[in-house]
Amino acid sequence: MPSYSFRCRSCGDTFEVHRPMAESSNPASCPSGHADTVKLLTTFGTVSRGGAAPAVSQAPSSAGGGCCGGSCCG
Repeated sequence: MPSYSFRCRSCGDTFEVHRPMAESSNPASCPSGHADTVKLLTTFGTVSRGGAAPAVSQAPSSAGGGCCGGSCCG
């Protein structure tokens, strides 16, 4: 079940609530009982073990486009 982070505007406490995604936008009270909370934007990261680093492809230097390769640099 996903967890959502909230911060209480009254006491400044940050806390997590575990709930289904269908209830993700429901308000949450802080553990101290305050109702004035705001949902925080959280990020999700993954870690990969083993394997090679992903290949990086670069366009040839004669390729157009972008500011320095286009006509905007005068």
